[in-house]
Amino acid sequence: MTVRKKLYVSVNADHRPDGTCTPRSITLSNDETFEIDRVTQARLCASEVGGRGMRYTIRIGQSETHLFEEKGGRWFVEAKMVV
Repeated sequence: MTVRKKLYVSVNADHRPDGTCTPRSITLSNDETFEIDRVTQARLCASEVGGRGMRYTIRIGQSETHLFEEKGGRWFVEAKMVV
């Protein structure tokens, strides 16, 4: 069975003078880094795993997931965990 879990990550992002932000890569706690190939959407939204903030729908390779920026600058993904 697969469940989703909130997983905090480090994010490298471009911040522009107009206030917009584009995440470029995420780094997991084990120092594994993934380049973000594409951001397809950005909007304020609640997460399925708890919390809310700016939700970025991102594509890494063939996988699509949601990356959230919480108030206060913390970032997390809705990671798929096998139980």
